[in-house]
Amino acid sequence: MKNGVRMGEAEHTTNAVAVTAFGRMGMAVIVLGAMFFLPAGTANYIEAWIYMAILFLPMTAVLLYYLKKDPELLRRRMQVHEREKEQKRFVWISLLLFLLAFLLPGFDYRYGWTTVPPALVAVADLLVLGGYGIFVLVLRENRYASRIVEVADGQTVVDTGPYAVVRHPMYSGVIVLYLCSPVALGSFLAVIPAALLIPILILRIRNEEDVLSRGLPGYDAYKKRVRYRLFPGIW
Repeated sequence: MKNGVRMGEAEHTTNAVAVTAFGRMGMAVIVLGAMFFLPAGTANYIEAWIYMAILFLPMTAVLLYYLKKDPELLRRRMQVHEREKEQKRFVWISLLLFLLAFLLPGFDYRYGWTTVPPALVAVADLLVLGGYGIFVLVLRENRYASRIVEVADGQTVVDTGPYAVVRHPMYSGVIVLYLCSPVALGSFLAVIPAALLIPILILRIRNEEDVLSRGLPGYDAYKKRVRYRLFPGIW
């Protein structure tokens, strides 16, 4: 009977995670669509439709996979309330830059401020997909990869896969995705607020490493083994 109770609880937890995860993704589709098409003044914004397909179709597949294989990972990923005061400030600044980077392309499309060649849009689409691919590799390697900065119970240092190359590969993928998103949406202008995310991430990483050094055994030794934080040979 106890096993049945535990299985029932696990199923209930998985169902709750599924409802929350797909609910948030559905909201993201609506919000991003509004951010793209309302400023553009038309639904005939092909770059935005392609971008959303590139973003949300793989995301759906990843959600389905982890709901089956590791719903606890998804539950941790859905935590959004930072405990560190510095991280809270970084989140608010990042949100402002996100809004600028994803609202400007629609206005750019409407008023024709900048023009991105179709071939470059296609390359940017592939790089966006590649940035998300890095994110998926990180999830596969590190089931403690959380959206907030914390050290979870039972967490250990991961130094395999992309973590053997840089210490914060998820942020590497985020930078590629964010920098290429405006170009994929047909706007050079929106690259400016997207690029401003980089110094914010650098500050976030410095604070995160302080937290990990204090609370995660072996992290200081890992920092000595893996020299670079984001991109090999750069930083």
